[in-house]
Amino acid sequence: MKRNPVRVATWNLWWRFGDWRLRNEAIAATLAKLSADVIGLQEVWADGPHEQAGMLAERLGLQHAWCPAPSTRRWRDRLPGSEGITVGNAVLSRWPITRVRGLHLSDPGAPDGRVALLTTVATPAGRIDVCSTQLTSVVPDGSARRTRQLARLVRWLARTRTGGHVPLALVGDLNAEPDADEIRRLRGTGTTPFVPGAVFVDAWSYRGDSDPGYTWRRDNPHAATAGEPWARIDYVLLAPSATGLAAATTVGLFGTGPVGAVQPSDHAGVYADLTLP
Repeated sequence: MKRNPVRVATWNLWWRFGDWRLRNEAIAATLAKLSADVIGLQEVWADGPHEQAGMLAERLGLQHAWCPAPSTRRWRDRLPGSEGITVGNAVLSRWPITRVRGLHLSDPGAPDGRVALLTTVATPAGRIDVCSTQLTSVVPDGSARRTRQLARLVRWLARTRTGGHVPLALVGDLNAEPDADEIRRLRGTGTTPFVPGAVFVDAWSYRGDSDPGYTWRRDNPHAATAGEPWARIDYVLLAPSATGLAAATTVGLFGTGPVGAVQPSDHAGVYADLTLP
């Protein structure tokens, strides 16, 4: 029997900051309750043979793919004693992951080593490409860096993805709000897209209401300490295929509150139920 819609989600797991052991339990419980079919994860850690994505996948009965960043200096500088701990992106899937590709996005020598992980998932409703990524965060020239990163990513996706008949979901922490230049170019909104014809639809727009969808929230104690305002910086974005667009029937947030007394991450996650063409 075909399973349609397919629930696709994204979540930044906040690496090894805070009480990461307790947070990992809360992350697993939140993902189990969400019951998503495909999940893009960012700021995933690995410590030698101990890999967070693999452990979560085993616990949830899912498959996984993982792509480490080439540099963890930015994270290690903020967390003494974290030498040897890597960071990267992952994809968890209820169904077989049939193809895996990775791309380094950051400028050469950049301390934050951003990457993109592109997977092809064979769902009962058909194949879908899912790309999990995280862009450079708030720095003085952050928008310019993110623009370069998205330009590399979109051009690479145009060359690399499975084919014109397979829909694509680009998910992740883009560290930019919907009206930022880099997001408008990604969507082709009032400006020239990175690649002619390669534009993405923001799944949140399927809600059709006034909910701002803030994923960086001041009611989250981990985020509140940064002193930054509320923002929507995490996305599920959809690229049409030759057979149509993977339209979203339901879109929402998860991970906004604690599990018991533990806040799982400094970000809220986003999920979208997609009807594949």
